[in-house]
Amino acid sequence: TQALGLLLNEFNKDSNAISAIELVKRLGDKINKTTVYRLLDKFVDDGLLHFFLDANGVKWFAKCKGCSKTNHQDIHPHFQCLSCGKVDCLDMHMHIPTIPNREVIFSQLLIQGKCETCYA
Repeated sequence: TQALGLLLNEFNKDSNAISAIELVKRLGDKINKTTVYRLLDKFVDDGLLHFFLDANGVKWFAKCKGCSKTNHQDIHPHFQCLSCGKVDCLDMHMHIPTIPNREVIFSQLLIQGKCETCYA
């Protein structure tokens, strides 16, 4: 559908993570809010996007690398700039430890500080 293409296009033109709130702002005149959230959930389920929460509980989405519908293997930390608000994926793999008598289903690491632009 057209909504699906419009939403995917936002991730193709922007390599940073994008918050659900920002996506609704960008696409609100073309796609209703409910459809944006429904499609984001579908893209996560299909292994196209992954999500994480920032310190304020806002949900951010970014493109997956090498994930599939049955296997999300794109496990890495995310960085949020406290000055400009930019959020992006850090290109480093993380090892999630095995915990006795528990099954880890989801894990995230958010690192906060100043990005390369604000730090300079």
